[in-house]
Amino acid sequence: MVTKNQIKLVVSLKQKKYRSQHGLFVVEGEKLVNELLDAGLKSYRIFVDDVGLAQKFERSELVSGKTLKQMSSLTRPSGVLGVFHMMGSEALGSNDWVVVLDAVRDPGNLGTIIRLCDWFGIKRLVCSIDTVDCYNPKVLQATMGSIARVNIQYTDLKGFLDKTDMPIYGAYMDGEPVYGSNMAEKGVLVMGNEANGVSDEVGKFITQKISIPQFGGTTTESLNVATATAILLNEIRRG
Repeated sequence: MVTKNQIKLVVSLKQKKYRSQHGLFVVEGEKLVNELLDAGLKSYRIFVDDVGLAQKFERSELVSGKTLKQMSSLTRPSGVLGVFHMMGSEALGSNDWVVVLDAVRDPGNLGTIIRLCDWFGIKRLVCSIDTVDCYNPKVLQATMGSIARVNIQYTDLKGFLDKTDMPIYGAYMDGEPVYGSNMAEKGVLVMGNEANGVSDEVGKFITQKISIPQFGGTTTESLNVATATAILLNEIRRG
């Protein structure tokens, strides 16, 4: 039977400081929990509100719908809530493209970008310290399980960019149109903050500014950062 301390622990994991303290995070939904288990992530506990679901998962605990709703971040809990151990950040080499995020704050954007990295085979995603936490529940929902297949690192971007020997491309409104750019076989793609773009501090390390041309004479100021990342990664992989 689930204890009050277990419930308190799960509820606390809604906050970043407690996720970091315990090294645990929460995902919800049968499909997403299965995605992480299939990827080899270690579960701490899986809570379900149905006997049939309990038989599908090892280390599962049957709880009431009321208890699951108490632990859940969703308005309508899905019936399966998994608590997982955080993944370590591996020290990967630079044999392929790396995506860098400079202060991306929206959970949906980060989750979508993680999913895009998975789709386009980008194994390494480097985030500034002030980028939204990848274990934020809204980020996890948006990744659709891709977080298990992308190596995500939070670090000081200036230090990281200063050490790389690959060309560094930055997404700018006034950059060279990406469709005519002669892109390298491997490099670093820097995407900036939703409102302010690439910061001046990070911009000092950019070796080439690129942009997505605008057609139709519309007055839209800029593209959503996740949408822009999708277009640029498609061009990178298209060669």
